[in-house]
Amino acid sequence: MQETRSDPILLTEADVKALLPMDDLIPVMASALSDFSAKKVTQPLRTVLAVGEQHAFYGVMPAYILGTPALGTKLVTVFGGNAQRGLPTHLAMIVLLDPETGALLALMDGRYITEARTGAVSAVSVQQLAREDASVLAIIGSGVQARSHLEAIARVRTLTEVRVWSRTPAKVGAFVTAMQPQTDARIHQAGSCEEAVRDAAIVALTTASKEPVVRSEWIADGTHICAVGACRPAEREMDATLVARGSLYVDSREAALAEAGDIVLAIKDGAIGATHIKGELGEVVDGKVPGRTAAEQVTIFKSLGMAVEDVAAAHLVYQRARASGVGTEFAL
Repeated sequence: MQETRSDPILLTEADVKALLPMDDLIPVMASALSDFSAKKVTQPLRTVLAVGEQHAFYGVMPAYILGTPALGTKLVTVFGGNAQRGLPTHLAMIVLLDPETGALLALMDGRYITEARTGAVSAVSVQQLAREDASVLAIIGSGVQARSHLEAIARVRTLTEVRVWSRTPAKVGAFVTAMQPQTDARIHQAGSCEEAVRDAAIVALTTASKEPVVRSEWIADGTHICAVGACRPAEREMDATLVARGSLYVDSREAALAEAGDIVLAIKDGAIGATHIKGELGEVVDGKVPGRTAAEQVTIFKSLGMAVEDVAAAHLVYQRARASGVGTEFAL
């Protein structure tokens, strides 16, 4: 007898948010990173198209996680001009498929998944690479990734102080007002980027800058840096001296050498070679590559974001949606 199957479901951003709390997402991201580095994931480099005169970004990011199993693709756009239109600069949709039949299981908002999983992956890097006593966080940037990183990092370290700086002081003020009720740490606006990062134990770089915003001489020994901006080969948030000074870890070695401007440009400058990358974060999670080995060590996690993270998060959302009856069924 032929097996019947349910129609696919549509999940909105509100649905996804309700089903994907940060406390659950962080361990899912650790597992996804581990699977990727253990070669349990089929994932090509993302396909990227430049769109229009503004050189907007359209990316196609498929992944198949063998063990779960889970199969899907994220379609993501980065249109900087959207800020002037009152729209998010980063938009995304995730298509989740049945790995046995290829049938559509769900279409879901990917904007929030991108926001949340990026912060969650950085939190995994903090768990693995930051000092245990790290309590002062500096956030450079004041957008959605700044919020996500505070939410995620506060779950893996006890924060007492959060310093925030961006080029738009009004946005920093709004960030402090919105986020202070959510944490016991004191959040305040720094007068400059240098003031924010000096002596901070953790630094989260969440900007859209194409030029370095942080210099090596501002960073104290023992700092851990999560660098999540600069996702194109010609962009960077850190100067080459800082990249050369730090113990450098990435999400994907292949992608980092192709797309991460902080690394690509440091290599072009002659400051480092490809072997400067100590390992992938998933290898550290698995204990195959050592993480922090000394209190004074500067560690850097350069994140580009991977399809496996999106598909793992989407799979969790889908399972919970089916179990709780959330979402709207539709027929193609």
